[in-house]
Amino acid sequence: MKNQKVRKNSEFRFIYRRGKSFSNHLLVLYFYKNKKDVNRIGISVSKKVGKSVTRNRVKRLIKESYRLNNSELLTGYDLVFIARSAASEKSYNEISDAIKNLLKRAGLYN
Repeated sequence: MKNQKVRKNSEFRFIYRRGKSFSNHLLVLYFYKNKKDVNRIGISVSKKVGKSVTRNRVKRLIKESYRLNNSELLTGYDLVFIARSAASEKSYNEISDAIKNLLKRAGLYN
């Protein structure tokens, strides 16, 4: 799992600059085709979303939803999810639906 994360600031900036984006009321998805046979995921939750407890909860919900849907995705992409402040008080199911919605609109869902 460790090699399947986007971690460096430069990688995030590259994906923002070169990648395509889709958004809904809870999340923004940036994605860019990488030359690997795995998907890498990055999650960005700003301080506007809430205090650290809230931000970490949102990150966990995004991570878990991605983990459960990962098997149905096309491979070879870097994905960056950015949480919007509306995500702070949403349930797991709402966040999961928002993620599926973005992935389908991006054409990454099999």
